[in-house]
Parts: sequence; C-alpha cells; structure tokens
Amino acid sequence: MQLPAVFIDLTLEDQAQEIRKYLKGLGAEISEEKSAKGIEDDLHKICGVCDVCLKKDGNEEEIDAVLNSIVSIMVSISLERGENLILAFCEKLTKAPTIELSKVCLQSLWRLFNNLEATSPLRYHVYYHLVQVAKQCDQVKEVFTGLDELKSQFSQCPPSKEQMQKLYRLLHDVLKDTQCEVASKVMIELLGTYTDDNASHARDDAMKCIVTALADPNTFLLDPLLSLKPVRFLEGELIHDLLSIFVSEKLQSYMQFYKNHKEFVTSQGLNHEQNMKKMRLLSFMQLAESNPEMTFAQLKDELQIEESEVESFIIEVLKTKLVRARIDQNARKVHISSTMHRTFGRAQWQQLHDLLYTWRDNLTLVQANIKNIAQQQADNKNQGTINITTSAAKQRNY
Repeated sequence: MQLPAVFIDLTLEDQAQEIRKYLKGLGAEISEEKSAKGIEDDLHKICGVCDVCLKKDGNEEEIDAVLNSIVSIMVSISLERGENLILAFCEKLTKAPTIELSKVCLQSLWRLFNNLEATSPLRYHVYYHLVQVAKQCDQVKEVFTGLDELKSQFSQCPPSKEQMQKLYRLLHDVLKDTQCEVASKVMIELLGTYTDDNASHARDDAMKCIVTALADPNTFLLDPLLSLKPVRFLEGELIHDLLSIFVSEKLQSYMQFYKNHKEFVTSQGLNHEQNMKKMRLLSFMQLAESNPEMTFAQLKDELQIEESEVESFIIEVLKTKLVRARIDQNARKVHISSTMHRTFGRAQWQQLHDLLYTWRDNLTLVQANIKNIAQQQADNKNQGTINITTSAAKQRNY
C-alpha cells in the first residue's frame, strides 16, 4: 500500500492557515491565525485538534484530503520536535469511530510512513500506530507481511531493543485471534530478544508464547520453545508442566493434568476440547514413530475414542500432512509410511546423520558398480576390435 503525499500549490504557512480555518469551522478550539512561532508550532496546534474532523460523518474523501494536507506539511519541513509532533498526530488517528474512517486514517499514516526518510527514527512511531489502526479496520495483512519484511523496513534505522519488544507485543496481540501461527512466530522472536541477564523479566511474554503455541491448531513441533531462555525460567510452574506434556507425553498425561488443574487451563484461555484434539494427534504421531502398523482397537485405547471414530480421525491426521498412512478397512488396521517427529533432539539428529551417511555409502557403491560395468563394456569392445583386426590380417596372409 504505497500512497504518496499530495502537495498543494500554496505556501506551507497558507496551507496551515486553511487547515486551521477548516478545523475551527468544525468546532475545534483553535485560532484561524498563523502562529507567530512558525510552521512547526502551527502543526502542533493542528495535530492537537485534528481528530475533530473524524467526528464528521459521511465525507471520507474530504477528511482524507485534510489529513493528507497535514502529512504534506509534516514531510516538507525539518522537525526539531518531531517525535512529539508525530506521536500527537498518530494518537489522534487511532481514535477513528468507524471502520471506514479507520481506513482513511490508515491511508494517511501510510503516506506519512512512506514519505519519511528511511533513516528517520520517527518511522518506528508511525508504524506502531499503523498496526493499531490496521487492527481496527481488519487490514493487518496489508501492514505486516512477515518478520523479514518488518526488519528490512527498519534496516537503515533499527529501533532500540525495547522498542522492538513493544512492537512485537502489539503484533502478537493483533494477530493471535486471526493468524495464530504468525502470532507464535512473532512471540518467539520477542523472546529471542532477551538475554540470560534479563530473561527472568520476560515471564508474561513467555507465558503468552506458550499459550499461543498450544492454542494454534497448526503448531505441532513445540520442543524448540523449551530452549528459549525466558521459558526455561518457568520450569516448575504449571504452564511449563503443560508445555512439557504437549512436547513429549501422551493423551493420558494431559487428561490427568486437566483433572488436577482444570481452573488453570481455563484461566489461560485454552479450550479443553481443542487441547484434547491436538494431544490425540501428537500422541498418534508418537505412536507412528515406532509402530508401522496399528490396529483400530489399539488406537481406540491409546486415543480414548470409539473404534467407529478411528477412520475419521485418521482422515483428519492425513489432512495435516504430518503423517502418511493407509487404512486397511478389512483388517481394521492402519499402515504408517512416514511421520514427522514430534520432537527433534539429539537422537533425531543422530538418526538423520546415520541415514545421510547410509545414503552416501549406497550412492558411492552404485557409482563404483556403474564405473565397473562401463569399464567392462569398454574392455569387451576393445577386445572385439582386436579379434576382428587379427582375423582380417590372417585372411590377407592366406
């Protein structure tokens, strides 16, 4: 969404005066006269009351033109008190009373963001408020397209670690209900900004990260969370115990945990039925690692479902593409072709290492065999040529 600022054919001071008159006409407490202190003071006065135009119903084009005029002045002058001015303007635009007006405010903030110098630290403040407004009008996907893109936008003037932590928290909050998987990635990025020295201060962030990952129906590889420093500081607490169950234990362990700590699970905003569904899938993945063939009766006992529900459960598992399997309805069995490992630690790395070395050795053997065959064929061809030559010579002598 690249929207350029539109520049009006008036001096900046005259533009400011026209905006003053317009806002005063809407009832704003502002003088129509230019400030004796200069254009920057005009902007401060205008930004202090510019939200009055958001109370005018039904004329989004007119409001967009006014806000765009303010942006045009902002990006045309050198701001000595730029941070306070930008913050005041952005704060006003987060208070749009309707979705349509929020979209107008979003366009104005985009213009401001894109017309500030890439090296300007003020871009961070504009982007932060962009995310807030985007949430109000369901346009977050237009503003945030990924962590790599986010970092590239600030590559020439990186925000402070504290600023990025604040932004990551906001992004997690606006994404968690609609893009749970992306929200998890953002929270993991946030936790990665902490060090051994301050990891203990990230308790709330760590708990949010765990809850988001557990609630995400598409996140199944959870053991990387255990290595995050802030998460390690939660060892011994119920939330860490719950995460450990989702990482490596089976359905029965979760059911026992829920029985003992039902109120805790509910207080974290987690849905018990969704937890059960996810734990069944994780338990099945774990079973599939060591059981290439399982009976319906075995799955019924392990997953706490009726035998008549096994087929539909397997179909749901196959949709995730985490497991490849085939149902033998006549034999009442499930045959496993492959499965994603539920955890990927040292043992799994060693297994992958051994497998790759086996492939290398097999390929080396195949290459050697092909080389030998090729050499034998070449030798046979040469021998045939020699025999023919010798026979021809004998005939000539005869």
